[in-house]
Amino acid sequence: MAEQSPKMKWKEYSKELRKLQTELCHLQEWVRQEGLRVIIVFEGRDAAGKGGTIKAITERVSPRVFRVVALPAPSDREKTQLFMQRYIERFPAAGEIVIFDRSWYNRAGVEYVMGFCSNKDHKRFLELCPGVERYVIDAGIRLIKIWLEVGKEEQARRMAARIDDPLRQWKLSPMDLKSWSRWYDYSKARDMMFEATDTDETPWYVLRSDDKRRARLNCISHILSLIPDQRIARPKAKLPKRSDKGRYDDEATLEGRRIIPARY
Repeated sequence: MAEQSPKMKWKEYSKELRKLQTELCHLQEWVRQEGLRVIIVFEGRDAAGKGGTIKAITERVSPRVFRVVALPAPSDREKTQLFMQRYIERFPAAGEIVIFDRSWYNRAGVEYVMGFCSNKDHKRFLELCPGVERYVIDAGIRLIKIWLEVGKEEQARRMAARIDDPLRQWKLSPMDLKSWSRWYDYSKARDMMFEATDTDETPWYVLRSDDKRRARLNCISHILSLIPDQRIARPKAKLPKRSDKGRYDDEATLEGRRIIPARY
């Protein structure tokens, strides 16, 4: 593993993040104008930083263009459907970028390791997945697959923080605790997944995520490099003059209403 760079200071990180988020705003205009369809898949170990990375991507863009999909466990009805069906239903229409916070690759990871699918189902998934993804890109959809790789020590630190910090406890599920002790089982599942589904047509990109700030910047930069766009000239808006027609004291009419107390 390459030697780690020193931790990036918040001021430097914020400055670089703003630049990249500005480029994402330009990208969304291009995607909307050209009617592009993009899927970005995020996978990785528990506490690898998927949620924070996705938030960095989406916090300054339109939710009408960037749509995040984070599906719960399948319902009884969904269990009777084709395995990929509930994911395909959420694929992008023209002018949309859909981000999957975990995806159909659950079958290659948690479902396989924790025994939620049979070895036969796992093997069949790995065999069929490249063909399905080939069909997706042949249909004109851009598919980007990103795996966040966090080290054992850093994962342990983040999991401990989830136990102790009330602001993070919601991130800790019973399944996380059951999965915790099975590091190498997940490593083997990851390796099998890469071996079967890391193709020239739909490659996996591995993002080192021990340093959250650098990981987020590197991720956004890489996504931007994979979707060539052109800057769309937007005419400068000018606010029109407000009309005084029907003018009255519209502050006075708020008196007696339930105003939220100004505690801060």
